[in-house]
Amino acid sequence: MNATPRSAADVWALTATERRSLADDLAAASPSQWAADSLCGDWSVEETLAHLTAAASIGPWRWMGSVLGARFDFDLHNRRRLNEQLGPDPAATLARFRAVLNSTTSTWGAAGMWLGEVIVHAQDIRRPLGITTQPSVAAATEVAQCYAQRDFTVPGLTNSQGLHLQADDGPFQAGEGPLVTGPTVALMMAMAGRAAYLEDLSGPGVSELNTRLAA
Repeated sequence: MNATPRSAADVWALTATERRSLADDLAAASPSQWAADSLCGDWSVEETLAHLTAAASIGPWRWMGSVLGARFDFDLHNRRRLNEQLGPDPAATLARFRAVLNSTTSTWGAAGMWLGEVIVHAQDIRRPLGITTQPSVAAATEVAQCYAQRDFTVPGLTNSQGLHLQADDGPFQAGEGPLVTGPTVALMMAMAGRAAYLEDLSGPGVSELNTRLAA
């Protein structure tokens, strides 16, 4: 059984909590950790954090202007916006992120998708650094439910369709087909395309999920 959908206010409260947790995790990061590769494409840890600050600082109309200015090149759009939020040093970048901890600014889409933006990128940062902090099961469940229903910021539905996803630490489950089971956060991250999390999952559907992510 899935959890009851939360109100937008509750989801934004979860978002603030997850941002604060990430900021606290990075408070003592070393220069080499800030420069390390995240799980998010070619972005470093510091660049990924700057992206999160940008996402919490741009509303729908400015976002649209930025995308149009980049001629729908979303990589260019994201690079320009994260560059705005990079400080002269990692401490300044972190301070800019702390300034948006309670932001409810976003573009279009359900609040759960923007919670997903925070906790997926938080894990993109934490996993390579060996930081073991996990988002709450409540937060991960909210995002997993969103990802299993549609493709939006990530191809969650495409990656999970035809599989039965079952959390072993919470109420999340979705779909029919070969079973994939494991922690809610690992299911969420796999739907978001992070192959590193497949090692945390088990079941006959994992091989199919691996094939999809490799493609």
